[in-house]
Amino acid sequence: MVETLSIAVIGAPGVGKTSIIRQFIYNDFSEAYTPTRSRYVHRPSVILNGNMYELKVLDVPPISSFPASASQEWLDLRCRGVRNANAYILVYDICCVESFEYVKMIRQQIVENREGSSSEVPILVVGNKRDLQRQRFMPRRAVSVLVKKTWKCGYVECSAKFNWHVVLLFKELLGIAVARGMRQNHTSIRLQGALQRNRCTVM
Repeated sequence: MVETLSIAVIGAPGVGKTSIIRQFIYNDFSEAYTPTRSRYVHRPSVILNGNMYELKVLDVPPISSFPASASQEWLDLRCRGVRNANAYILVYDICCVESFEYVKMIRQQIVENREGSSSEVPILVVGNKRDLQRQRFMPRRAVSVLVKKTWKCGYVECSAKFNWHVVLLFKELLGIAVARGMRQNHTSIRLQGALQRNRCTVM
């Protein structure tokens, strides 16, 4: 029986969440910016510690707030499946403080509105556009301490443009998910290459 893990990728407009997803799955990057208008689902497969997982990666268009109820989720097509995702990747632009404030708001709403034990839901905060390091609004260490110590979330920085740490961030998220008990398997995660279209990746 193959387990399916649903991962919702959320962020403000222009932070590069779609680019991160496309680099991870298709090893592809486009300089042209195309706003995400509707929810899109990617279904890659990975092998983690000998177990196969079907990933359901939700590319969520910018939403004004995390759906507070099941009825609100179903009324807004963009939010379908967001409330009961197994894990969250919250993406911000390291050069844009507003995009970080958006992530801060969404994380708080996830904690407040998730059904069940929200503290157990893996959340990874991702700072994209590391290639524009000199334009960042806050030192990396300061953000990392805030996210890890105060928010109790994982933290990774990446560059979708140069495919830097893109595979690492998914590895990190799946590592958190395993540690939180999605599988009673706490061995180390081994990574062999990025995901390709119609391929299964050993992690």
